[in-house]
Amino acid sequence: MPDKCRLYLITPPRLEAAAFADELAAALDGGDVACVQLRLKGAEDGAIRAAIDRLMPVCHEREVAFIVNDRPDLAAECGADGAHIGADDGDYASARALLGGEAILGVSCYDSRHLAMQAGGAGADYIAFGAFYPTQSKTPRSRAEPEIITWWHDLTVVQCVAIGGIAAHNCAPLVTAGADFLAVIAAVWDHPDGPAAGVKAINGAIAKADAAKPPE
Repeated sequence: MPDKCRLYLITPPRLEAAAFADELAAALDGGDVACVQLRLKGAEDGAIRAAIDRLMPVCHEREVAFIVNDRPDLAAECGADGAHIGADDGDYASARALLGGEAILGVSCYDSRHLAMQAGGAGADYIAFGAFYPTQSKTPRSRAEPEIITWWHDLTVVQCVAIGGIAAHNCAPLVTAGADFLAVIAAVWDHPDGPAAGVKAINGAIAKADAAKPPE
């Protein structure tokens, strides 16, 4: 597991890949980012392929993993580092068969301990809980409480991503609870001083919360 909580950056729901590449580069140059998830729900395959081709090198140049949401088939085809699936994106076994054994595969588990146990037992590289706070990025299936992160952290070594409305001002309880990663969208891309400042702010808040955690 990582020594500290890290930022898991998700792309905006709509983007033009060529123009967004510079924005992504600025964000990644703003501080520590563990991975970037390309989330283009409802986009045509060609648009997703074009975005992968343009944006993945920006991440790899900075040693940041590149994950494709919903589409393990396109992740495998384009050589991405992995994929993320939710309840409507097929089952773990099918996604793993598409990706192969070495790629990262994460699974959304919402507020369900049962789904988390299933995904962890199947071999998921990480599971995601949320939404923890109100979010405008999507209509959440559920609201989760930080205690589910602590339960998972104490139960297993499978990594955990917290998602949903997370920003610098509200992330401390999730870090303290034991989240390995914080998935962030608006707090970076809509930051008034730009995405680099958004990344810096989140990392600063993570560091402050990490420093305040009691030793295990």
